[in-house]
Amino acid sequence: MLNDLDQIEAAFAGTPLAGLPIGYGPSGTVLVAGVDPTGLHEAWQAAEALVPAIGRRPVMVTDDFDGALRIRPEPEPGPSESELRAFAEAAESSEPWLVYHHYSEDEEVDDGEVEYYARGVAGVDLTALVSDVALPTERQALERTLYDRLLADADRYARVLGSVRFVTQTDYWYRPNSVLLMLLPTSDVRSSGYWVDFFGAPTPQYQRRLAEVLAQWRHRWDARLVASWGTMLQFQVGRRPTPGEEAWTAAGQLKALAPNLSLSRWEVAVALPAGDAWFVHNRP
Repeated sequence: MLNDLDQIEAAFAGTPLAGLPIGYGPSGTVLVAGVDPTGLHEAWQAAEALVPAIGRRPVMVTDDFDGALRIRPEPEPGPSESELRAFAEAAESSEPWLVYHHYSEDEEVDDGEVEYYARGVAGVDLTALVSDVALPTERQALERTLYDRLLADADRYARVLGSVRFVTQTDYWYRPNSVLLMLLPTSDVRSSGYWVDFFGAPTPQYQRRLAEVLAQWRHRWDARLVASWGTMLQFQVGRRPTPGEEAWTAAGQLKALAPNLSLSRWEVAVALPAGDAWFVHNRP
């Protein structure tokens, strides 16, 4: 892992990061300031490609909401090797999906509510697909039935996809006014969760579970954390879930981590196979 700022700066030659102000950040990190918000994804991709060379995993952050996030003149110690190893081991043994739980999984749908859930946020009315479902029923059971029947109806599926695919495109991502690149003092995905600031991980226990989510998503979907804006996380995804069980499972995990993602689970399941950008939103 490179700690020398001159060496890191030299590695940036020929990339969108070349010439940007660089200095020490909190807890062993390095900060690069002045990243163009309109090119933050490209800047992150350049830093991601350099992980084998500099040994530091990149994540975009912002000081829009935290004036204390600034370049420091001197390095600040991070966790010891033993502390970081213990963090990663605890993360790996955690069960994040037993704790990350979307409130809709506990809801029941009564007569008169079907149209609301079958219309979805995007507004494509699929009530006819679940008109025979006995009520009351669990919302997740209703949504799964709707999704399965939608998969068998190519015309309706295409209409829904046209309405929801925006949620898996980078155009949907949040773009702060001020963007910094934070280079974490590790190349390990699970360990990188130690430094991720996320509203959905407010305690050390949740921080470890979030770290395990990062590791699981990287292994399963090649999902790489691009940005952390406090209440939002943004991922670049290298392997899209296929329609059906994969997309349904991934949509459930995304909704569990992102209760403020507006689309219904069945809509997210339609969107995921059609895009390479995941957006997590969890706010007060």
